[in-house]
Amino acid sequence: MTGSPGLALAGVHAAHGPVEVLHGVDLSVDRDELLVVLGPSGSGKSTLLRVIAGLHPATRGRVLIAGKDVTGWRPGRRGVSMVFQTYALFPHLTVAANIAFGLLVRDTPKREAQERTRRAAAAAGCDHLLDRLPGQLSGGEQQRVALARALVREPQVFLLDEPLSNLDAELRVETRFELRGLHQRVGGTMVHVTHDQTEAMVLGHRIAVLQAGRIQQVGTPDEIWSKPANTFVARFVGSPAMNLVPAALARSLLDPPAVVGSAGSGADGLDNGWLGDPGLVVGFRPGATRLGGRGSAGVVEQVEVVGEDAYVRLRISGQSITARVPAGDRPAVGSAHPVSVRQPDLHLFDGSSGRRVVLR
Repeated sequence: MTGSPGLALAGVHAAHGPVEVLHGVDLSVDRDELLVVLGPSGSGKSTLLRVIAGLHPATRGRVLIAGKDVTGWRPGRRGVSMVFQTYALFPHLTVAANIAFGLLVRDTPKREAQERTRRAAAAAGCDHLLDRLPGQLSGGEQQRVALARALVREPQVFLLDEPLSNLDAELRVETRFELRGLHQRVGGTMVHVTHDQTEAMVLGHRIAVLQAGRIQQVGTPDEIWSKPANTFVARFVGSPAMNLVPAALARSLLDPPAVVGSAGSGADGLDNGWLGDPGLVVGFRPGATRLGGRGSAGVVEQVEVVGEDAYVRLRISGQSITARVPAGDRPAVGSAHPVSVRQPDLHLFDGSSGRRVVLR
């Protein structure tokens, strides 16, 4: 993204008591960008949002919103609205009163508050629910009300802390498309936190992968998928996860067999100098793994059928490898099959650091 920055974090550290949670996070989000922060539980995602909102102090570093250093500002001055995982609606207030609550406590004139409430409710798709109480709403409807309550403040930065995690699977799919449409309608800087990789890939203009309080990679969904920066990103983004094996085993799976001096595009135009390098780890996705061809044979240990696909786990030279095949072509457990991959589908990583390797 190349637009003007709506939000920037510069060397941000944060701690819970003696335990440091964020370790020097640098991140920039454009003014009209929807950035998704993706990471496992305990990676520091919610702490990162709370530091941006001013609900948790940064021990070092700076938070900038629209170019202004707001690190020491109280939450109410930052121009930030946040939607929490639990929605936190007042059960005794109507939807309209829930949405308008933040305006009225700031002495916004009643007529202005009503108009802004109506606009926010319409943008979030809950304007037909204004007279109801939260207890009369479904989970998806409560989520829309929580979004409207955040929108009504007309924030510069809009933060969403896993807002879809309490919804059932069907409603989650529907609502993530609604969120993308909401951002297209209202614009602004939006940061959405999730542990769900599909949600991240669907929603984000860009994705920031966070692990153990450190940014592992920032990029478009295509970049995160096709050029993972390290083995953590390679394994975390993708279901089933990317296969990671020693270079010698990957060499035995190549079909056609590698010819020294040839080139392949999948691993950044690498030549075959990697073939004998014991310090390299080679990755390839289950969808690029074929049963058949001239690769080494593996024994089927497990088969999982998911709709039209089957995920086949095989054991080859002591390593576990997963292949995705059509469900109708799934092999029997205990059977042996050649396993093949093409060189353009390979990703190379340094065995010590885990970082992506580019060989020229």
